Amino acid sequence: MPRAQTRYEEIAAYLRTIALEMEPDTRMPSDAELCERFGVSRMTARQAVQVLVSEGIVYRKRGHGTFRQHRRIQRSLGSPLSFTENMRRRGLSASSKLLTFERARPTTEDAAALDIDEDSRVVILERLRYADAVPMAIERAVISPKVDVVLDGSSGSTSLHDAFEQSGHIPTRALATVSARRATKRERDLLGLPTTGVVMVERRVISDQDGLALEHTETLYAADRYEFDAVLYRGDTEDAR
Repeated sequence: MPRAQTRYEEIAAYLRTIALEMEPDTRMPSDAELCERFGVSRMTARQAVQVLVSEGIVYRKRGHGTFRQHRRIQRSLGSPLSFTENMRRRGLSASSKLLTFERARPTTEDAAALDIDEDSRVVILERLRYADAVPMAIERAVISPKVDVVLDGSSGSTSLHDAFEQSGHIPTRALATVSARRATKRERDLLGLPTTGVVMVERRVISDQDGLALEHTETLYAADRYEFDAVLYRGDTEDAR
């Protein structure tokens, strides 16, 4: 005999149903409204809402209420596709806000990734990336001095990968790692995350068709707006050999 639903599970099922018909950022019923509708305590109402928060369906904004979460964007782990192209393929409009554009020395990690000397001067390009005007990611790209001429006069305002391709360097291979951590205050402010916001950190080295490292990029994705997928085959890892 199936277990009967608890009160908070009943409320969560109701919220899940109405949330699926709502647009992102639409306000959900308040805890007080749920208490009145279902005749439960505020603690039970909050427990129901927390179920949907943990499922990534809604998010809470302190002092403002509960809102429908943005739809998650799929990203293939290790894909060489640029942010612009990834959004374009999903029917979304990509745009950027320039945060940093400078020439400086690379970090030890940047130099190793790009196979360049630590005394080199590289272009560092940091941008806030949007999809349909929603902030999705903070991207810091370090461009190899062997190809940074593609940015002359652009200040990073054009698609970086389009600029590479126009110069004959086709982004072909991506070596990536992904981790997660709590977002800093600056990151929360830029991405519009709550105080408990989490970012997915993807570090990639993009190489062209000849194996030349073009860029070393760290992208901070709003974790509640993304999901990563990967296709793996036997033999892809050391353990499978």
